[in-house]
Amino acid sequence: MKVQWLRDNYEQTEGVSLPRSSLYINYQAHCEQCNLDPMNPASFGKLIRSIFPGLRTRRLGTRGHSQYHYYGIRIKPTSSLRDFDDRGLKMEHLRHRRQHHPSMPPHHQNISDEMDSTNDSMAEGNNNSSCNNSATNLTQNNQDFLGAVPDRATHFEPLDIQLEDLPDGCTLDNISTFVSLFKNHCKYFMKLVSKLQFSKIEALWISFWKNLKQDENENDGDMPTGDKSKCQLSKEMFYSICQHRRIQQFIRHAEHILYQAVVHVLLPDVLKPIPCSLTQSIRNFAKHMEGWMKNALSGVPQEILNIKMQAACALAQILRRYTSLNHLAQAARAVLLNQVQINQMLADINRIDFDNVQDQASVVCHCEDTTITDLLADFKLVLQQQAALEDWASWLKDVVDRFLGSTATLNSSDFSSSADQFLLKWSYYSSLIIRDLTLRSAASFGSFHLINLLFNEYMYYLVEHKVAESFGHTCIAGM
Repeated sequence: MKVQWLRDNYEQTEGVSLPRSSLYINYQAHCEQCNLDPMNPASFGKLIRSIFPGLRTRRLGTRGHSQYHYYGIRIKPTSSLRDFDDRGLKMEHLRHRRQHHPSMPPHHQNISDEMDSTNDSMAEGNNNSSCNNSATNLTQNNQDFLGAVPDRATHFEPLDIQLEDLPDGCTLDNISTFVSLFKNHCKYFMKLVSKLQFSKIEALWISFWKNLKQDENENDGDMPTGDKSKCQLSKEMFYSICQHRRIQQFIRHAEHILYQAVVHVLLPDVLKPIPCSLTQSIRNFAKHMEGWMKNALSGVPQEILNIKMQAACALAQILRRYTSLNHLAQAARAVLLNQVQINQMLADINRIDFDNVQDQASVVCHCEDTTITDLLADFKLVLQQQAALEDWASWLKDVVDRFLGSTATLNSSDFSSSADQFLLKWSYYSSLIIRDLTLRSAASFGSFHLINLLFNEYMYYLVEHKVAESFGHTCIAGM
């Protein structure tokens, strides 16, 4: 997202310069608008140089008032940032003068304060308007980036409970009512997720687990309703059913299926570019959902609390990981399509002493020399072809399939052990290569570092799904 923003608003042009501070101010404004955490100036500078190679730095201005400029870059004529520079930078300059020149005449300070106040009011109004519009249009604007709700999202396995296993005072009809209520609750939860209405989820959880809203007359217009005669459970009976071992197993299994469906809806393709508004919305949901769940579950049986919190923590962690993986993918996409950077990466990797790397790695990994040689040759070939990110993803999947094979070839525990060893070896070899590039002060170190981060994360993503398949459960259940 940050890479795309830079490409959308800036271009390399000989003979022009741009203050580094103004570029960073524009970047901070973009991050604030999209609710992103901005990089520090040093890291942001490295990102700019990786996207616009060949930039030079100059110090321009009179003595005592000079500042550093990027030479060879400008704001695109079609960019809206030109208006921001005309207004926003003037305001920043006035604030700077007021902070560093306390002797500024009072009437100048008043003018500055008035402009600051006006600007802040406009910004607040714009932010409120933007939030309202965002809440209204978030689903519509991002619908093309969402996946469909899987058919089995709320089609849970039937519950088999014998009459003699029931708690005191509980009937099979009570169990059937509980299961029906729980399924309706899950369906409405998926409805809110598919509409990106995350702000309603905490109230939904509270209504089911704490307030026990089960009567259709208490439901709001969107709540799924059923036969009123079958939706009556006392709080005592509700919690008594929750303490049944089979019910707890049913809820655990259902949560894993439900939350895996959430991941499929929100991030159907972890490599596909998605808008920053959608990314931030997902990350905010992941940030708050554990707190929402804990608040909704106060007072419920401890066993249910543990099951629900464990599943919620797993979902939040996966959403954070997958959105970070998506962010890495978009940053790497620009690097992989830059011919200048690709040529530099090829030149640098050809200087690496792979015999030394293999000698050191063989002590730990015990991999055959031909295997490493083949992998290196494949990597160079794909790099030379200036392959798109999707082609690299296919190559990585082929590598995983080559080394791990089919999930049917080993039992679950053996396959999981093989997967662990594969990830350790991959990580160790790649760390040795990055170390060599670091020691050689390779010009393409930044590009290799970014690609290595992406490859490691995507490898874990692929292996994680293979291991889950071998056990016959979801990735949520494996965490």
